[in-house]
Amino acid sequence: MFERPGLIREEVYTHLRRAVLEGQFSSGAKLSELELSAQLEVSRTPIREALHKLAQEGLLEQSANKSVRVRRVSSAEALETYAVREVLDALAARTAALEHTATDATTLEDALFQLEASGTDALEQTRLDMAFHRAIARASHNRTLIEGLARLEGTLALVKVQTRTYNARPETRPQHRAILEAILKRDAEQAALHATLHVRTFAPLVVAELESTEIQGEKV
Repeated sequence: MFERPGLIREEVYTHLRRAVLEGQFSSGAKLSELELSAQLEVSRTPIREALHKLAQEGLLEQSANKSVRVRRVSSAEALETYAVREVLDALAARTAALEHTATDATTLEDALFQLEASGTDALEQTRLDMAFHRAIARASHNRTLIEGLARLEGTLALVKVQTRTYNARPETRPQHRAILEAILKRDAEQAALHATLHVRTFAPLVVAELESTEIQGEKV
């Protein structure tokens, strides 16, 4: 629920960014300044500024007629993104195993508990999956690494919106559990190995699904 804030501009941006990342807008959905203004009960100016900023970040795209839509990610871009993610996720898991605190351990366990307890709602699964991986990055206490993964997060979120089923695959839960257990045991190499396996399991599935969608689109 959106609550009218004191700092309208920043809060509108934060609200809309979270909505895009969590898949509250479908892939390719057109975002209307007028409709969002009425929905959030703010003027169109902060809406326009937020949409412009999100377009600069690559979450939205503007067409020739100036309409704004949630950006679709190509299979080629997804392949590149997952190649980078494989390296950074492994580094995050390895570093988190070495550097995590007791508070981090509690946060990680809670994040995975919530993810495992989530139902079949794809949007909720996406939100909690991202929260779990974000918690791993933060447990590394490496600011550069955290910022690097945060930059990837937008593209990964858009991919998840386009491919909503793979979070529920049977491989997901044991792989997440293996990553967490290795981190909590401070087994850096196993943590990195399981993180790498996790990305390598899903990257080809995601890319194949996007390629299939692209082929179908060409035939229409």
